Amino acid sequence: MLEPEEPNFEEEPAPEEGGNNRTFIFAMGGMALLVLLSLACIAGYVFLVAPRLNNQRASEEATTQAQNATIEAALTGTAVVLAYTPTSLPTASPTETLVPSPTPVVVQETNTPDATATIAAALTDAAQAQLTVIPTSTALAPTGIAEDIGLPGLAVMAMAFVVVILLARRMRATPAAR
Repeated sequence: MLEPEEPNFEEEPAPEEGGNNRTFIFAMGGMALLVLLSLACIAGYVFLVAPRLNNQRASEEATTQAQNATIEAALTGTAVVLAYTPTSLPTASPTETLVPSPTPVVVQETNTPDATATIAAALTDAAQAQLTVIPTSTALAPTGIAEDIGLPGLAVMAMAFVVVILLARRMRATPAAR
């Protein structure tokens, strides 16, 4: 007859859990690679794209300043021409006889302009200022993510992020099948 086997109370070695650590290492390696690629893209932008954009912006600014100087010179020239009032030189009439005066006449220049000419120049400048069109910006520059994607695109992205968050929470709560 067969004898009953005696129970073996020795500890059996635990199975190795190396498979779980390998997945974690791959996930962390992927994240580290993503961070390194992001840093490389930022460095590329800083060293390659940003200087070119700054040079372009500086040349546009210089062009704008040159255009403004040209416009200012043209407006100044127009104001000078409009402010000019032709005057005729005094002429002696044929009936007048010039008699020399025994008293010497001393002529002194004064820097006080004629009041009528001053008022006329001021009124001309005011009229010219009303006619001058000064270019101004009517809208903001189209920069930023909202102009690139638009409001519907931002709403879709927000919904996608909410779905990702909900899926991640559900995957964490569900026990892993072995």
